[in-house]
Amino acid sequence: MSQAPIELKASELTAEGGFFCPSPRAGMTLWNTHPRVYLDVGSTGEARCPYCGTVYRLKAGEVLAHGH
Repeated sequence: MSQAPIELKASELTAEGGFFCPSPRAGMTLWNTHPRVYLDVGSTGEARCPYCGTVYRLKAGEVLAHGH
C-alpha cells in the first residue's frame, strides 16, 4: 500500500506520544483492518505500521507536551 504519510496533530497522540493503527484516518474500514498496533510517533516524529505500511507523521510545527 503506497500512500502519502498521515499527518497527526500532537493532540491526536497519547500522553506518551503514541498512535494506534489501524485508523480511520488511513481510510481503513472494518473489512480491511489488521490487529491493533501501538506506534511510537513521539520519539522520532514518524512511525510505520508493520502490518499495512502506513506512515504516521507528526505535523510540522506540532510540539509534544511531556509532563509528569
